[in-house]
Amino acid sequence: MHACGLIVEYNPFHNGHKYHLDTAKKVTKADCIIAVMSGNFLQRGEPAIIDKFHRTKMAIKQGADIVVELPFVYTVQNSDLFARGAILTLGTLGVSSICFGSENGNIKSFTDAYETFQDNDELFRVTLKKELANGLAFPEASKRAYQAIGLTTGGLDLSKPNNILGFSYIKNIAQLSPTILPVTIQRIKNDYHETSIRNDIASATSIRKEIFSHHSLTSKALTALPQTSEAELNSYKEKSSYWHEWEDYFPYLHYRVLTMGIEELKQIHGVDEGIEYRILATANDATSFSDWMGRLKSKRYTWTRLQRMFVHILTNTKKAEVSSIIQQPSLPYIRLLGMTKTGQSYLNKQKKEMAVPIISGMKKSNNPFYSIERRATNAYYSILPPQSRLSFVHQEVTPPFIHFK
Repeated sequence: MHACGLIVEYNPFHNGHKYHLDTAKKVTKADCIIAVMSGNFLQRGEPAIIDKFHRTKMAIKQGADIVVELPFVYTVQNSDLFARGAILTLGTLGVSSICFGSENGNIKSFTDAYETFQDNDELFRVTLKKELANGLAFPEASKRAYQAIGLTTGGLDLSKPNNILGFSYIKNIAQLSPTILPVTIQRIKNDYHETSIRNDIASATSIRKEIFSHHSLTSKALTALPQTSEAELNSYKEKSSYWHEWEDYFPYLHYRVLTMGIEELKQIHGVDEGIEYRILATANDATSFSDWMGRLKSKRYTWTRLQRMFVHILTNTKKAEVSSIIQQPSLPYIRLLGMTKTGQSYLNKQKKEMAVPIISGMKKSNNPFYSIERRATNAYYSILPPQSRLSFVHQEVTPPFIHFK
């Protein structure tokens, strides 16, 4: 049985995701579609609009056969670490191919770019180190390093967000699972950072902006969403009273920082280069999350970098524990969130050949992965009313969603 892997966040699942999923299945001729999905916090350092369980239902009902969770320690990270966790997961699950969306849409451009990268690795590293030392943020420093080796003006423009992620997938496939066939589909009708809905295929950013600005699923938002996504968004809001956004967490984040000292703050993953002093210096005057971000944002500290840092402060994720985990050559487990009958059949065959267990619930354990996941779960649901929070946290020990269509 041939499986194709997708690396996703589905925040929320929209018509563009449906196009990607259906096209991936058609192009790769896959029997089974496996989505590795970010959990309750996302790669750019944001809380997901609704939790991973409801987003899993969106994906399964729209054609994914298996949804597994990308571990938190790999999720809220730069593109290379995010990709590493995803490729480790999909490689362990035995996928034959991985299909990702990109602005480029030509897989040869990615593989050629990787050859160029390998041939000029030393120049890239030297340039990156120099630009970081000059005070540039990592994304801009990386862009200049890629430019130095000809990868922003040639066949692949590595200043584009989906191209950057795609290139990280290619690098990690080559290093971790070289038998996997990479495939890319060109992004259509919208840009990754598009902030307004112009078509039935719109960016997740524009859809969330529309929902949050009106506190409802407007007719404009619904033009870009499948009916199953509408149902799950409404279901989550009805049960929890929330669609999650950063401002909801400001009081909790603010309290965390105000009760931390410099040395404690320095230990948090992502708190680097003296930013801890600016965090504490601005904390007393900050009146909201966006206000605080505005006080901290600079050429060196981008919005995304600061958001990731704040997620790690909120979840008390320390440098030492992240460092020890990401150096491991394999995952300790794969967390199953949902599946179809096809997915169940695939897993029944595949798990016999896997050295890594597939788990369906987070049981008590001293494993550092578990510890971090529990903290992330508690942080995400902390804004909910007590009774709702207990109910949602309990999902962590319940069986996966099964949809026999």
